[in-house]
Amino acid sequence: MKTLVPRVIALLALVLMSSWMVSLLPGARTVTRGSELLRSALHPPPKRWKLAWSDEFDDANGSRPNPSKWKFEVGGNGWGNHELEYYTDRAENSRVDQGKLIIEARREDYTGKDGVTRQYTSARLITHGSFSQAYGRFTARIKLPRGQGTWPAFWLLGDDIEKVSWPACGEIDIMEYIGKEPASVHGSMHGPGYSGELDFTSTYKLPGGPKFSDDFHVFAIEWEPKVVRFYTDEYLYATFVPAQLPSGKKWVFDHPFFIILNLAVGGDWPGPPDSTTEFPQQMLVDYVRVYNEAP
Repeated sequence: MKTLVPRVIALLALVLMSSWMVSLLPGARTVTRGSELLRSALHPPPKRWKLAWSDEFDDANGSRPNPSKWKFEVGGNGWGNHELEYYTDRAENSRVDQGKLIIEARREDYTGKDGVTRQYTSARLITHGSFSQAYGRFTARIKLPRGQGTWPAFWLLGDDIEKVSWPACGEIDIMEYIGKEPASVHGSMHGPGYSGELDFTSTYKLPGGPKFSDDFHVFAIEWEPKVVRFYTDEYLYATFVPAQLPSGKKWVFDHPFFIILNLAVGGDWPGPPDSTTEFPQQMLVDYVRVYNEAP
């Protein structure tokens, strides 16, 4: 047993050093998960949260997303990113089945009521008007699609967007994924004067070859006053604080935000689908849960 003591001390030193580095390094960076031992030592399971809101998607097979919790954003205007899909409120593009929310992107010619025609359809669901919250733990278990040009996201927008507009309302991208990077997801924050090139952003990469389309993964943030932490499968890979803002910029993450789930096709960042992209593609959501900090 005595011969193990130096090794234990060395491991603890590594854990402390790694925790400090993961917590404080700002800006664009990529993190690949290390050993399960190190992960558990750095990030024990959360134990101070109480459930405030959730959707377990356990309604009858074929039913629509619960209208008391979700509403649809409909249209094919590109959504500020030159996206290629038309978001609809049809069952073909969003439904509940086998305890999962299915958001399905399809390759089809579709003309909406606004006269806009697109070659792809999908869905975008929001909780604006039914649920928003400032601070807490926001988490979802999701299986992502595959293929060049797919762009699913689980994200938050400030509920004052209609009053102050974007990006003054603030945006927290808990998880974004683009099909050309099948083993990576991105966590980002946008605000006035720090969107686009100057936003907070970090990338988490799966180790060893698996892709995010192979299985379900849990994506989360823990949001407290003046700090937001990003997790994939309970692994903390980014922490953002006001001290990292560009000089003179305002932290706008101190008011309620609402939830968005969507599956975009194409756009400035992922680029369009190509001949290798198979449709339909699905984003499967097992649950969305939001917690408050327990007293």
